[in-house]
Amino acid sequence: MTIALFNPRTTFRSPALDRLQACLQGAQFPQRVVGMVRNLLIPFIAITLFLGLWAAAAKNIQTSLGELPGPAAVWQQTVSLLDEHRAERAKADEFHARQAERNAQKLAENPAAEVRVRPYAGKPTFIDQIGTSLLTVATGFILATLIAIPVGIICGMSATLYAALNPLIQIFKPVSPLAWLPLVTMVVSALYVSDDPLFAKSFLNSAITVTLCCLWPTIINTTVGVSSVSKDLLNVSRVLRLGWFTKTVKIVLPSAIPLMFTGMRLSLGIGWMVLIAAEMLAQNPGLGKFVWDEFQNGSSNSLARIMVAVFAIGLVGFALDRGMLLLQRRVSWDRNAVLR
Repeated sequence: MTIALFNPRTTFRSPALDRLQACLQGAQFPQRVVGMVRNLLIPFIAITLFLGLWAAAAKNIQTSLGELPGPAAVWQQTVSLLDEHRAERAKADEFHARQAERNAQKLAENPAAEVRVRPYAGKPTFIDQIGTSLLTVATGFILATLIAIPVGIICGMSATLYAALNPLIQIFKPVSPLAWLPLVTMVVSALYVSDDPLFAKSFLNSAITVTLCCLWPTIINTTVGVSSVSKDLLNVSRVLRLGWFTKTVKIVLPSAIPLMFTGMRLSLGIGWMVLIAAEMLAQNPGLGKFVWDEFQNGSSNSLARIMVAVFAIGLVGFALDRGMLLLQRRVSWDRNAVLR
């Protein structure tokens, strides 16, 4: 008689088991379909309905500059602005090429000759102004973050300092950028005096105004996040006799990261919104100045170009928020947290 011994290392394959596994894997298919419908199809339907309602309503709205532009007119002006950008870049390339050729000839005739490289003095295009606005808001946001996070950490860890600073925070938090900008302009004009300035005063006015409006959400959320750290974790730090800096870096900051990033995302959104008004008033090159110039221009294409700028402002703001969300996912210790 032969006795078959069970070997746990032996892999048995059964047709019934294979069919069961295939069914279990197939059960995930509807979930993927539901996810695709929710993330792709539903937004597409919503955007299509919005465009249809916009096109229908635009035909019935008459302004002093003519009919309110619909999606087709806005798209036409978008293409026109891109064409203008490419044409301006081509002119700049030709200018630099001619300048380089002249300088090369001058040096060939006289190696000791002094040559000058002049920048292209063409007007900024729509794409250039988007870049300028991004640089301005990034400067203001980074300055605000470098100030707000340390202040929020200190307020969250010290009830005395929180009681001292909270009234000031609550007073300055609701102040409009339109109120800050004249004060900032006068201070910058008085203090920033130079024959060869590194930054234009209009740029500093806009960046500092953005900084002043970006501070408060980050300070408040960082303070709440730090003050909400688990008491058990703080007791562990006392048992381990961790220093203030080590406790802050190893325990407090990781626990406060979710609320800290919430404040930073709010600050960045507010800063981007504030920047447009600041650029309009400070006449700093950027999307705000582009909107103001088109409004003052009053041509038949001005409304469509302003709407192009409105959509550009919204899309850039959305991209900035998604960028902050991706950064939060990278640095967050809780990989299972739902971040939106």
